[in-house]
Amino acid sequence: MNRTRILFDTDPGIDDAMALAMLALDPRAELVGITTVFGNVPIELTTRNALALRERFGIDHVPVARGAARPLVKPAGDFADFVHGANGLGNVELPEPSGALDPRPAAQFIVEMARRHSGELVLVPVGPLTNLALALQLDPELPRHVREVVLMGGAFGTHGHGGNMSPVAEANIFNDPHAADLVATAPWPVTFVGLDVTHEVVMTTGYLDELGTRGGPHGTFVRDITRFYEAFYEFRTGGGICCHDATAVACALDVSAFTRRPGAVRVVTEGLAAGQTIQSVRGSRFPATDWDGRPEQQVCTGVDVTRVLADFRRLFPG
Repeated sequence: MNRTRILFDTDPGIDDAMALAMLALDPRAELVGITTVFGNVPIELTTRNALALRERFGIDHVPVARGAARPLVKPAGDFADFVHGANGLGNVELPEPSGALDPRPAAQFIVEMARRHSGELVLVPVGPLTNLALALQLDPELPRHVREVVLMGGAFGTHGHGGNMSPVAEANIFNDPHAADLVATAPWPVTFVGLDVTHEVVMTTGYLDELGTRGGPHGTFVRDITRFYEAFYEFRTGGGICCHDATAVACALDVSAFTRRPGAVRVVTEGLAAGQTIQSVRGSRFPATDWDGRPEQQVCTGVDVTRVLADFRRLFPG
């Protein structure tokens, strides 16, 4: 089996923990590093959670590097403790991690891992894109060494799915729009796994309960941390959760479960629509030139929900 070599950039976060479980348990994935970023909770907690989850899922050999504590340009905002709990993991406590951090800052770590695995590494960022933007600034040649970026972020308005921070902005992009625009316009292949598809992938209460009772210790843990998340999502799902970050991992491991649309992507960095992701679909022509000459990226517009949910469930055999 050909394994996908992945560096996971994350702000754990309940759905981040679920995505990391996939990367730890799925034989299609070779996880070579974890970098942390501010986002769902402050950087101190996202880093602590990444270290604790590394031990929880038995991947102690995977290095963890601490990353950015704030956005590139905009002031730091509030944290989503009403979504993820005060500790970022639905207020489920994990033992204090004993493993050490990698001494390198996340941006340097990303650059060095990309060069070590040149042409093979897939970056999967599921938080604000600050670390990737800093890595691009550190090494302008970085895109030559990265096979692909598959990110959880954006909202392009398909299927009626707008933003979750504003009518047009998704949280990861909104939290650092300047970084997101740098990543979207860099000369590497980027796939946006945004709310257009992640709001389609709903794990119902029944699905989560079955995972908790029959999915072994890891399944029980996932069910425990998702109870807080499910209470937040009651208004949208009526029972269950939207599985954002795990959907991005699913796309990185098997893009054939997704429909994608090509075209240059820009991010609004200031004003009322800050954080909005806008794609100039292939073949479009406009007098405004801000999309001209930019790399053509991919935006997910459809997903085989049944297949993604089945693939996730299969990782927790009990």
